[in-house]
Amino acid sequence: MNKTGWRTYRRPDEKSGGHGVGWSPIIPYAFSVPKDWEEVPVSIADLGGTEIDLRFASTQEGRLFVIVAPVLRFADLGGDATIEQIGPPEKVINAFGPEVIGENVEGKVLTMEVAEHSGRTYYQYELEPPHALITATAAGNRLYLFSVTANGLQWKRHYKDLKRIAESFRVV
Repeated sequence: MNKTGWRTYRRPDEKSGGHGVGWSPIIPYAFSVPKDWEEVPVSIADLGGTEIDLRFASTQEGRLFVIVAPVLRFADLGGDATIEQIGPPEKVINAFGPEVIGENVEGKVLTMEVAEHSGRTYYQYELEPPHALITATAAGNRLYLFSVTANGLQWKRHYKDLKRIAESFRVV
């Protein structure tokens, strides 16, 4: 699909997050999705609960969500944590994968890559089953987990688009 069928979502600066006292504002993030993907209301009853900041979905292709979690839950790293300070890719996926997919990730991680964009490190994972592409990074005092998931048929048909969505995630 060409660039014209896609749009970039950027988290509005004024959007508040349901986070406790003492938290700095959430640093905005952005990603690209095909035009037919739509924002879906977040419920605190969702898997990941109150830490899910955003959801998008497409009935044809799959769904995505962003978890923004306080780094303090995992380590006291001061104000501006990096993903490397939280741990290497293996440690991060083992610690947070279950929050994302709802089960232990052991034996489900197909690939693990480290990418750098504008001086920020991103860990990228592909898991199955269930089919999921997860991008993790840290900024400020938060960990960002961006997850793109799909059922078997959607995965087969739209893998390239799903991978492009997952790889487009950036904290701005």
